[in-house]
Amino acid sequence: MLKNMKSINIISSLILSLLLFALNSCKPKEEIKVEPKGNYLEEITIQQLQDGFKSGEFTIEQVVKDYLARIDAIDKNGVQLNSIIFVNPDAIAIAKELDQELASGKSRGTLHGIPVILKDNIDTHDMPTTAGATVLRNSYPIQDSEIVKKLKKAGAIIIAKANLSEWANFRADMSSSGWSGVGGQTKNPYVLDRNPCGSSAGSGVAAAANLCSFAIGTETNGSIVCPSNNNGLVGLKPTVGLLSRTGIIPISFTQDTPGPMCRTVEDVAISLGILVGIDSSDSKTLASTGKSYTDYTPFLKRDGLRGKRIGLLKNQLGFHARVDTLMKQTVAYLKSQGAEVIELDFSMDRNVNQASFQVLLYEFKDGLEKYFSSLGENAPVKTMKDLIEFNKKDSIELRFFDQKLLEMADAKGNLQSKEYLESLAAMHKGTRENGIDKLLRENNLDALMAPTGSPAWKTDLINGDHFMGGSSSLAAISGYPSITVPMGFIDELPVGVSFFSKAWSEPLLIEIAYSYEQVTKYRRAPKYIPSN
Repeated sequence: MLKNMKSINIISSLILSLLLFALNSCKPKEEIKVEPKGNYLEEITIQQLQDGFKSGEFTIEQVVKDYLARIDAIDKNGVQLNSIIFVNPDAIAIAKELDQELASGKSRGTLHGIPVILKDNIDTHDMPTTAGATVLRNSYPIQDSEIVKKLKKAGAIIIAKANLSEWANFRADMSSSGWSGVGGQTKNPYVLDRNPCGSSAGSGVAAAANLCSFAIGTETNGSIVCPSNNNGLVGLKPTVGLLSRTGIIPISFTQDTPGPMCRTVEDVAISLGILVGIDSSDSKTLASTGKSYTDYTPFLKRDGLRGKRIGLLKNQLGFHARVDTLMKQTVAYLKSQGAEVIELDFSMDRNVNQASFQVLLYEFKDGLEKYFSSLGENAPVKTMKDLIEFNKKDSIELRFFDQKLLEMADAKGNLQSKEYLESLAAMHKGTRENGIDKLLRENNLDALMAPTGSPAWKTDLINGDHFMGGSSSLAAISGYPSITVPMGFIDELPVGVSFFSKAWSEPLLIEIAYSYEQVTKYRRAPKYIPSN
């Protein structure tokens, strides 16, 4: 009898423990409280910073110091987002100079004194540019990239370089977005065990966590819009050629472009006007003659949706039921603001993606070896083959992921190869003539729309990324512009909606995105929840 009673007590205790565990598991995860300096910087806009400088509410030096304090408190310590690779040691000195200019009555314009963070594949001659690769850990480019020159001329302060998916996520057959040999794994600030997406992972996280006023990312296919989706941002992938790529470590001459990643559409419009322009060293920019603006803020129209005809790509739905629910709400918002939404059945030919992949392999080898050459005698390697051999001997580079894409690119010939030229023609025909251009023309549309992606998946260094769905490829492969805007949350994870249209249609997309944003206002700062 005592033996049976003892067994009953053990079983009862076990059941009670299981019940308590289940109840605790159902409790919402508590956010991590962070109290860095500069709480006034939370969600502050470029215009609000400028107003504060002019009124004397704060100085540029104070703002830079407080952003650096936030980086230290949130990114390096405390939460440890791991979004920053390198902090600019001259940032405070530059801020003091810009304060002196303002005191003497001189302003360089809308970005005067505005702190920005750059993806670390964008050349800065005074800071290393690594693409996240250990082979470039101590690589100082000979000169600034064209984009950096424009930012500095406009008075922006580059306070840090951001972590990224190594080589902009064109290295391994399987990988985790936001991981690099130099920077390690970047965390999503909304839920820390979730992925920030990439390859502009650090740029997205830094802007979302208010570690800067805005950030610059780069995209070949999804690398601006996906991290903007996962981090609750507005991200613009411009038309290829609107912004110079000179001094940016390349993947593809045909598809690469930098672009702004911001917390508001207004900040996208302000920063975009500074970044555009012809660059004789980048032939793609020649096509933007007469098609760009130095000020995109006139297109910030609250009634920008009125009278617009927008095509909903139904084939991009269905990968997540709760994303579909948010899309239905988005369509209702668009209609309430005077837009007409037309549902479309369109599936991009699978061969188009394969053609684009072949183009990327050819252009990556060609572009990367030209980049190594631009580093002069200080280049740590000269060829793709040299890079592959370096990685084989490095203790970090192949610890988690392979370098299959590097090896595939190294096996390709030059840009006169028949396979390359045929692939280039096929991808453009499939996404332009038989893609976006055709859809817009035949349905009398202004733009197209689709969900940007899924809620962020859990980061997994063993099995790599777990993508569920996304809509970046049509705009990316065509080289046409797209903009993503927050359209809501699934639990604590943000998701976005993308709008895209024909080449050089950034003004139209800004109108649509701004009008939608002003009605919905879904953007909110992250809470740094440990797990969900």
